[in-house]
Amino acid sequence: MKKVIWPGSTQLAPVPAVLVGCGGPGAYNLITIAWAGTVCSKPPMLSISVRPERHSYGLIRESGEFTVNLPTVGQVKETDYCGVVSGADHDKFKETGFTPLAGSQVAAPLVAECPLGLECRVKQTLDLGSHTMFIAEIVAVQVSEEFINAEGRLELERAGLAAYVHGHYFELGGAIGHFGYSVRRKPGPVVRK
Repeated sequence: MKKVIWPGSTQLAPVPAVLVGCGGPGAYNLITIAWAGTVCSKPPMLSISVRPERHSYGLIRESGEFTVNLPTVGQVKETDYCGVVSGADHDKFKETGFTPLAGSQVAAPLVAECPLGLECRVKQTLDLGSHTMFIAEIVAVQVSEEFINAEGRLELERAGLAAYVHGHYFELGGAIGHFGYSVRRKPGPVVRK
């Protein structure tokens, strides 16, 4: 396949479109972030990157806490809205109809309507240029009961999550495999000696 060379740029995609809850009671805010990802398993950690001029930046920097909420395809319009208006001038919870949900370990709000929310405490901050990366430990997870099956397994694939690709939102499709399926042994005939 022939390739074209471009200068280095942020072409990694798709990425999750997440709603980050920040602030405390009476000063809750939401910001849409596409630059978020898992960075460690033990302890469970993730990162988000925020421009210093954003209203949420100061709230996260001051409190050292935030939440990451996974919106569904049906919540994309509200998710987009939270990324284009400033929390300095707008009550995003009120204007979107989202309900703030108290965290169990952090003061930052979760979004009650999102199927999954991660409560996070900042462990490290990296000033990288246009964005500051907040690396945080996930101290609690809140999951909507409807996505937990009878065996207690999370079935988040049923939630209809959205993804972000270079300025556009997309619906995730169906599963095409699972981790390790490429090397899984196929059942074969029993060989008796």
